[in-house]
Amino acid sequence: QLQLVESGGNLVQPGGSLRLSCTASGFIFRYYVIGWFRQAPGKEREGVLCVSDSDGTTYYKESVKGRFTMSRDNAKNTVYLQMNSLKPEDTAIYYCAADYPGSTTVQAMCETENPPYWGQGTQVTVSS
Repeated sequence: QLQLVESGGNLVQPGGSLRLSCTASGFIFRYYVIGWFRQAPGKEREGVLCVSDSDGTTYYKESVKGRFTMSRDNAKNTVYLQMNSLKPEDTAIYYCAADYPGSTTVQAMCETENPPYWGQGTQVTVSS
């Protein structure tokens, strides 16, 4: 059974940093298109960062460019979302998601599509 599990959400002050983890089971993460999404209260879900399975091409939501990055630990079948210079508007539930190899572009995954595999989400709150 394919499964994604996020962790690492927390309360952090503005300007602070946080690293989220997403561990996959039942499939090999590095062969899939991976995305991080978030949903704030009363708002639609939005794609934050999506990474290609083939060449590492990365799509960033404009508001997180220069602040958010993704890294991998293939041995642990885990990806990480490093979030720096956090702002109150980054407050949301963060989800990781995966789509089949070669099935989509990173921009499409983040902007319009609904990947088939999702984690349960982890809460990030940025507040003083």
